[in-house]
Amino acid sequence: MKDSSAPRVDIHTSLSLGTLELTHYSLCQLSCQLRDHPHFSSSTPSGILMRSTNSTSASFPRPHPAPYRAVHLSTYLSRFPENLDPDQGGLSVYLSYALPSPNSLHITPFESLHSAQASEFSKFASRRSVVHSTKGIVSCTQPLAAKCGIEILQAGGNAADAAVAVAAGLNMTEPCSTGIGGDMFILFYDAATKKVSAMNGSGRSAQKSTLETIRKDLGIKEGASGKIPMKSVHAVTVPGAASGWVDTIERFGSGKVSLERVLSPAIELGEKGFPVSELTSHYWNTAEPQIREASPNFSEMLKKDPNASDGVRAPNPGEIMKNPTLAQTFRTLAKEGKKGFYTGRIAEELVKVVKDLGGHLGLDDLAHHLELGSEPVDPISLKFKPALKKEANGASSGGSGDGAVEVWEHPPNGQGIVALMALGIIQELQDSGVVPAWSAEDHNTAPYLHAIIEALRLGFTDASWYVTDPNVVTVPSAGLISREYSAARAKLFDPTKATQKLHVGEPPRHVSPALQSSDTVYFSVSDEHGNAASFINSNYGGFGTCIIPKGCGFTLQNRGANFSLDADHPNRLAPGKRPYHTIIPGMVTNAADGSLHSAFGVMGGFMQPQGHVQVLLGQLVAGLTPQQTLDAPRVCIVAGLPERDADFDWTVSVEEGMPEETVEGLRKLGHKVEVVTGSERGLFGRGQIIRHTVDTVEGTGVWSAGSDPRGDGAAYPAL
Repeated sequence: MKDSSAPRVDIHTSLSLGTLELTHYSLCQLSCQLRDHPHFSSSTPSGILMRSTNSTSASFPRPHPAPYRAVHLSTYLSRFPENLDPDQGGLSVYLSYALPSPNSLHITPFESLHSAQASEFSKFASRRSVVHSTKGIVSCTQPLAAKCGIEILQAGGNAADAAVAVAAGLNMTEPCSTGIGGDMFILFYDAATKKVSAMNGSGRSAQKSTLETIRKDLGIKEGASGKIPMKSVHAVTVPGAASGWVDTIERFGSGKVSLERVLSPAIELGEKGFPVSELTSHYWNTAEPQIREASPNFSEMLKKDPNASDGVRAPNPGEIMKNPTLAQTFRTLAKEGKKGFYTGRIAEELVKVVKDLGGHLGLDDLAHHLELGSEPVDPISLKFKPALKKEANGASSGGSGDGAVEVWEHPPNGQGIVALMALGIIQELQDSGVVPAWSAEDHNTAPYLHAIIEALRLGFTDASWYVTDPNVVTVPSAGLISREYSAARAKLFDPTKATQKLHVGEPPRHVSPALQSSDTVYFSVSDEHGNAASFINSNYGGFGTCIIPKGCGFTLQNRGANFSLDADHPNRLAPGKRPYHTIIPGMVTNAADGSLHSAFGVMGGFMQPQGHVQVLLGQLVAGLTPQQTLDAPRVCIVAGLPERDADFDWTVSVEEGMPEETVEGLRKLGHKVEVVTGSERGLFGRGQIIRHTVDTVEGTGVWSAGSDPRGDGAAYPAL
């Protein structure tokens, strides 16, 4: 309760039915949450019955099917008959679950629906709290993978060492998103030097994968357009993760723990087995048909069960899954280093399965990647300070009080530049007065989201043409995020309506220092020394191609599907080239002194730069904590790459929980809006944030972290 004037709540429970009842309750906004109940996944209430004392009643379906654990009632209460007088009698809410303990249910009252939208609900408050630590934190999508990282921190490793342990642990526990058969990128903050460093661990196409060869293999006629299918063997590019893991430890690690020690927790998971989490099980079962069809080695990635028709199947939630073949792959990498992956048995099996399926990847392609290793690159950045409304006392309304920040991203071939372009456009819109100063109350309103959506549209329109491998094609990164170009693109913004068609711009051709050298898991790790790793690793789409090299225990990515097969496109397929990459880690420093603000990211294909912009602004504009900004409902405007100057479906997907007035406001502005509910909310990605602050009294650095409630994980502190 916030104060004594709030409605009185009487809670009654029935031990036999596991029923919770509210009585003597005026019509108001409610949120019912089930707090980590182990039986929730198997308990499916038939509906929610809402009844007033005047006998008006309504029944609605359960809004959030498993695996989401929160049941939000406010949307349904607001749809009560208009003639219901909330001041006459009370409202009873009955929630029945087949649970051993009904006390696991918790009801939280909010303000009346007759008042403005409750700020707590607009932040989509979850059951999670911010996690704090002075020793370091691992924030990721799987608890068992987080434990791998915590173990390495406690063994004396730093954030980089622990990040590799987490990556390997996630490969074991969430192979539906990531693996050693995919790619990785890292941003690393060194507290001693206050420097942000970047390393690109993405692989290249085969030397024999010419544009003409692949178009012919796919049956695409001359002059016709076409794409590499996500399931095609031609979507396989050289896996860069194995090299990236080793190079991360060598370049950024503490030097106190060996590669063998770093990989040992994940190896143990594979050999002894681990219980499978809810979302992972869901995606594993969904992908099982493709896993079976993709290659003859499908049984390596399925659970052994003598009762299954052929002895294997996808694991269910809570069941033990073992992957000893992947554990052996990790042992080989630990013992022999990169050479053990890119040459020898693993390399031979990888090439064999690809060639057996008609692909062109060869041993020379793997040897070439071994020789080059992961590529150290200069990160790109943008200084940003949102305009905030002033209170009567002169203080800023809302915001975190951090002032200007510098936002860091990987340069192309990654799409992090989209986030920087969007932020640059927003900065120009606010500086010019086209978009007014914001306050916390503006967060997730229609005008606020309209500015973000339009800025992101412009960013994606340019990225679809310019983002490619800078070692093959010159990419004007500095020009794309320059004040001059941002101001020019900002002039295309109309505050009164959505833009119907956008065209690629012509940025200044600055030469960036970063370019002078020749489905996904995101997680963040911090340590007691003040270092932080922002790390992302991906198969691209789910299990990638689902193709499994024999005796290796991992699937091969399908990142090559992002190449264009248009001969005139900068991102066109070419031998030994890296494609447009969706996976992007993020980092934020305080512009005043270069100290770390946060390591953050939001996995999820083309949602990633959109997530970066939204969760950052949630903190800077609305003053949300890391957990609150991840809990807040999000929007997603694109699930693919728009073709140059072609019509594109710019539908705005809006997550369930967004205020209704915001949804209608976006529609009035001309946006085509689709509200996404239930398990489909995975579209909006899964983010992690670790913030750094200093206790000014004690002079001690404090880590504060949040983890996305759309995933299975959480933030875990080192002790």
